[in-house]
Amino acid sequence: MTRGLALLFLVCAASAAAQDFPSRPVHVIVPYTPGTGADILSRLLGPKLGERWKVPVVTDNKAGATGNIGAEYVAKSAPDGHTLLFVATSFGTTPALSKSLPFDPVSSFAPVALVATSGLVVVVNPQLPARSMRELIDLVKREPGKLHYSSPGNGGPQHMAMELLKLHTGMDIVHVPYKAAAGALADVIGGHVDAMISAIQTAHPQVQAGKLRALGVMSAERSQAFPDVPTLREQGLPDLEVETWYGAFAPAGTPAGLVSRVNADINQVLKDPGIRELLAKQGMIPIGGPPERMGDLVKSELARWTRVVKAAGIKAD
Repeated sequence: MTRGLALLFLVCAASAAAQDFPSRPVHVIVPYTPGTGADILSRLLGPKLGERWKVPVVTDNKAGATGNIGAEYVAKSAPDGHTLLFVATSFGTTPALSKSLPFDPVSSFAPVALVATSGLVVVVNPQLPARSMRELIDLVKREPGKLHYSSPGNGGPQHMAMELLKLHTGMDIVHVPYKAAAGALADVIGGHVDAMISAIQTAHPQVQAGKLRALGVMSAERSQAFPDVPTLREQGLPDLEVETWYGAFAPAGTPAGLVSRVNADINQVLKDPGIRELLAKQGMIPIGGPPERMGDLVKSELARWTRVVKAAGIKAD
């Protein structure tokens, strides 16, 4: 087969794969526990995508290892569009800390869409005598090494964001990693751990119920979910803006035409007024755009958090 014929065969095969999609239910793998941001997004967008594709879109939670278990599953799946990955910021932070992963965050996946972003919020147990970021920092400095903070896992965005905060403030607060966000948040609520940086949509119900106290959001502007909670910048802590992002990926080798189709359908769903309203209530901002936008963000996040790991001397637990 000549080179020209081989190229024509590949183009035709990619076109056929895009036209045949979907031929069965589509599984969206969320590598985190139910109730986390990526899980919420998948369950909100899934039915709408199912309406467009005329097949069920099923959310499968494959949690563990800060998202690595589910990501590896998708990396090894058939590149036919029927298995997608919905991930959050940990997809770009964990590789900065891990020396070896069962996949490469760039070469093992085809970026599909940057779906949404949301803010992070610093929360504490309501019994802790701190009602602002400054009070928390002063409390930690009076008792260095005695207070603890939780995270959903070593190398995840919440862990990295707190280490960035420690780097800028000189706080000595001990990291307690958990296997998932639910356990990490539950132990702050229960008073077993003092503080946590959480995704806004995850912490919001607990703050509203009085089970957690929100001290500051890490976004550039105040969150609609917490309009009375000041940003860290407002509290004299600039250069600490960290957002949670949520993205869709397919296995590497997925035909470009198929990636474009899924991307276009996600973008259309994100324009739905009902979806936008539901996302706003969760503290999420719909983004969308071409697949390259997601790919470029992953590369920049990997570079950023690699610098933070080196500067803070963060080691794997």
